[in-house]
Amino acid sequence: MNEKSQVRDVFAAVADPTRRELLQMLADVEELPLHQITVHFRMGRTAVSKHLAVLQDANLVITRRVGRETRYRLNATPLKEIQDWVSYYEGFWKERIDKLKLLLEEKQ
Repeated sequence: MNEKSQVRDVFAAVADPTRRELLQMLADVEELPLHQITVHFRMGRTAVSKHLAVLQDANLVITRRVGRETRYRLNATPLKEIQDWVSYYEGFWKERIDKLKLLLEEKQ
């Protein structure tokens, strides 16, 4: 199986701050064309396109062609994988903090 046919890891896709900013931007609108996205970044159109391609490979961004223009839309469903992972650790730390609280109350 070649690399292009594999779905990119969601965690790797959101590891970059530029891609997180792109996701935030797309979360606030229904969809945006590339030229409206690029004006928000201090990099060229090609660099922004590459970041969007990574997000698309992770299924976080969906594209739609309108004439000669490509429009980008957020697909937040894959972010549930991250939410599930973080939720486990929220429970982990809550349990530890509760134990610490009990221990401190016993010491008083």
